[in-house]
Amino acid sequence: MNSAPVCPDAGPPLLDRAAPAVALPTLEAFLADTSARAFRFAEASLRHREDALDAVQEAMMKMLAYRDRPADEWPPLFWRILRTRIIDSQRRRRFRLGWLTSSNHDDGQPIDWMDEATPDPARQHDSHEAWLRMREAMRALPARQREAFTLRVLEEFDVAQTAHIMGCSEGSVKTHLSRARAALQAQLEDWR
Repeated sequence: MNSAPVCPDAGPPLLDRAAPAVALPTLEAFLADTSARAFRFAEASLRHREDALDAVQEAMMKMLAYRDRPADEWPPLFWRILRTRIIDSQRRRRFRLGWLTSSNHDDGQPIDWMDEATPDPARQHDSHEAWLRMREAMRALPARQREAFTLRVLEEFDVAQTAHIMGCSEGSVKTHLSRARAALQAQLEDWR
């Protein structure tokens, strides 16, 4: 049996000294991280808590089919699927409940906005007031402007990704975003 001589000061073999493997992102972790923002996006569009929860759940279920895609493809793919689910839900609602006014769709249930790690009631109240003002200002925007603002500013997608998700040109995204920012600034200016 021929074995290579071992140097006593060499230490353990090279494989034992290798850096620990970097954990690859999982689809479950991505969905868990995105779920609250996705719900707020859907709720702002649908104005109905249960419909928003359904849309997000359907989008997450659909994402399971894309588990093998690279992780960097998941965000734009998920947001495009969610947007499609929201549009489908809006169409179903208009078809089934066309005789109701849009104000009857709001069940008035508060969104879970509180930060559990922040026990300060004054801070929670200010956060709640800020969220309510922003939510109402966002609801007042046309749907395409709301989508462009949410995807570009809140979700931080670039213009090309946002255009892909929205199914429009990059110029349209820029126009919708510019109009949304101007409208939000006008609506929220007196609140500062």
